[in-house]
Amino acid sequence: MVRRIAPSLLAANFAALASEVESVEQAGADILHIDVMDGQFVPNITMGTNVVSALRSYTSSELDVHLMVERPDRFIEAFCEAGADCISVHAEASPHLHRTLQLIKEKKVKAGVALNPATPIEVIKHVIDDIDFLLIMTVNPGFGGQSFIPQMIHKIKEARELLNAFGKEIDIEVDGGINMETIEACEEAGATLFVAGSAVFNEKDRAFAINQLKGI
Repeated sequence: MVRRIAPSLLAANFAALASEVESVEQAGADILHIDVMDGQFVPNITMGTNVVSALRSYTSSELDVHLMVERPDRFIEAFCEAGADCISVHAEASPHLHRTLQLIKEKKVKAGVALNPATPIEVIKHVIDDIDFLLIMTVNPGFGGQSFIPQMIHKIKEARELLNAFGKEIDIEVDGGINMETIEACEEAGATLFVAGSAVFNEKDRAFAINQLKGI
């Protein structure tokens, strides 16, 4: 099976975002990954609903919105209306995780849970029937260009085993330090969707970069 690649727009040139999106779409991107940071849950501040809305009018690609924000319930409706196709929220930032997931699904948008490196997989056990995908952070969130945390390979395996035990055949998305040195081990552990920032946007030949990551 060909790996699915989601270029992270956090690594794109923001001054030319439309052309950056067009570039990776033509290069074979499967999904566009949008990192939303609030300066509280993570140190940086990045894109908001206005960027998602602008991209929605520009592209038909699936928009995968990763909310790295405190109290994400406040933003669910706005991001759904802006055109998100998938929204992931952090278990660490969502005290009422079940309710947050229901808010997303009520809008007919795919709902995912994101887990920081130190957060155990068991956190999702009691909402496992409410998620459409799982996002495992393979770096600590908040900054692009970080190095992959090797211990996350075992965590991906644990996640796939847990999902299998519950009969859930859903994507495990991995985000952070994904490149040609790390992607194969993630796939072997059970990951199916790979967020890649620097490994795509730092390359002049993005079609070659994405094809390499896909293994074709």
